[in-house]
Amino acid sequence: MGKTLKKSEKELSLYENVKLQFNLAKKIIKLDTGISKILETTMNELVVNFPVKMDNGSLEIFTGYRVQHNNALGPFKGGLRFHPDVDIDEMRALATWMTWKSAIVQIPFGGAKGGIQIDPSKYSKTELERISRRFTFALGNNIGPEYDIPAPDVNTNAMIMGWILDTYISTITPNNRQHCFHIVTGKPIGLGGSLGRDKATGQGVVFLIEQWAKETNFDLSKATYMVQGFGNVGSWSAKLLKNHGSKLVAIEDMTGAIFNSNGIDPDELSKYVKKTGGVKGFKKSEPLNHDSFLRTRADIFIPAALEKQITKKTAHLLNVKLIAEGANGPTDLAGDKILEEKGIHLIPDVLCNSGGVIVSYFEWLQNKRSEAWDIEQVDEKLSKKIINGYKRVQEMAEKHKCNWRTAAYIVALSHLETVYKERGIFP
Repeated sequence: MGKTLKKSEKELSLYENVKLQFNLAKKIIKLDTGISKILETTMNELVVNFPVKMDNGSLEIFTGYRVQHNNALGPFKGGLRFHPDVDIDEMRALATWMTWKSAIVQIPFGGAKGGIQIDPSKYSKTELERISRRFTFALGNNIGPEYDIPAPDVNTNAMIMGWILDTYISTITPNNRQHCFHIVTGKPIGLGGSLGRDKATGQGVVFLIEQWAKETNFDLSKATYMVQGFGNVGSWSAKLLKNHGSKLVAIEDMTGAIFNSNGIDPDELSKYVKKTGGVKGFKKSEPLNHDSFLRTRADIFIPAALEKQITKKTAHLLNVKLIAEGANGPTDLAGDKILEEKGIHLIPDVLCNSGGVIVSYFEWLQNKRSEAWDIEQVDEKLSKKIINGYKRVQEMAEKHKCNWRTAAYIVALSHLETVYKERGIFP
């Protein structure tokens, strides 16, 4: 244990951090050595370089990735992100986390992740469409409705999923096209998307915060909270917490951070961000620097931005009761250690933000069955799935006297170990 903690204090890559978390959990449950070797390795890694013609007639080459970690539970599943920092290490980490998420909430999916190394703000809508379609074509048979199902992620949305769907089914024989609409999830409703998919990750975060509040006798109507990242997950989490009477006091995104001790209306802020592209300059607030944002006194903190935000350098600044991780990998191992020492409760990412993949599974099912569920059905089923996952993690944390992140990994690894032992390993 001592050696592991020493190693975790170094600057680790995202995937190295995932492997260290994995090692902590596997030692506790004495995971089968052979199964450990399978789970600590990705199955397939695809890198594609493809040309796209720009609006001015010039040609650019783009690099895209698709990493498939494991499909023991079902088809590979994971988002596509468009971001300048996309690389193979990040894709490996995110694909692995997707496997753990599906195992924790027990849905029949494996883990994958993909993306393009690109700053989408530098391209027109027509250029982004050609880039998305050409990337889909480059992936070819490496994705498929019963094999690997992409979804939206950072800087991608329902519109891009629609382009991917249309491109993919154009490569299928006409008599099979209608059977392939579940090639992507997070689609527009008119193309078979599910009601509730847009708010799914944020809704899952709030369902878990509600469960935590219920078990700790905490009154959400008197709660203050802060959010890092005001994209899909952050904004929906904030808007849904508003329904409890909770007060949003601080928000940070790529443009800066803002504060108002009397509360900031998430719906008003959402409209402002849609117009301006960020929270900076919102009139009913005062600006904060990054450290001051992290030092803000609040009951709940929802990190919903990018990875590695809560680290050895920043974790000690936090002054909250609960961290609900809406983002993937916002806390590293050194950060976890500090949060434990400070007595801050944490709902880890592999459980907390699993609402997105759960409702993606519901969308996939609806497409396969030619059904359309109403929002009440979706929310009820999401609540049941994610709360059951919460209880599994809680039980493991109590059983092994470990933190919730390690407990979440134990839940995932135990489930996958059982599956491998029951099916055997070919040959």
